[in-house]
Amino acid sequence: MGEEIKVIVFALGDEEYGVEVDKVRTIERMQPMTRVPKTPAFVKGVINLRGMVTPIIDLRGRFDFPESEYTENTRIIIVGVGDVEVGLIVDAANDVIDVDRDRIEAPPEIVGGIKAKYLQGIAKVSDTRLLILLNLEEVLHKSELAALEGQEE
Repeated sequence: MGEEIKVIVFALGDEEYGVEVDKVRTIERMQPMTRVPKTPAFVKGVINLRGMVTPIIDLRGRFDFPESEYTENTRIIIVGVGDVEVGLIVDAANDVIDVDRDRIEAPPEIVGGIKAKYLQGIAKVSDTRLLILLNLEEVLHKSELAALEGQEE
């Protein structure tokens, strides 16, 4: 057994994804958003979260998945990468688990339609359960977020 990392597990459609707990600030219920003009379609808008204007990205849109209706289970996972804080809309946030680093493999070129650059790896949680770990630095690409950061003044 190697070193373990804590991962927040969330769902997009039928797939389970994970993001390291130390990158997650909070998990929020869906709330009204203010649209921001001239942003990519996957940027749903901004919310005022405890006095901070936080951009919100729909991960389905980010990965070119079909959109779906938001439900009672839909969550916004607030993540931080460097000095950028962003909310990710996911279908459900299920669970926190420990993943053994030795059980994380490099991602293939494409997983479920998502390019490898967005993925940190694939974790084998059990014989039947795989978890797709996101590379938040790529998902929240600086050049795309620069347009949003200009909105915070």
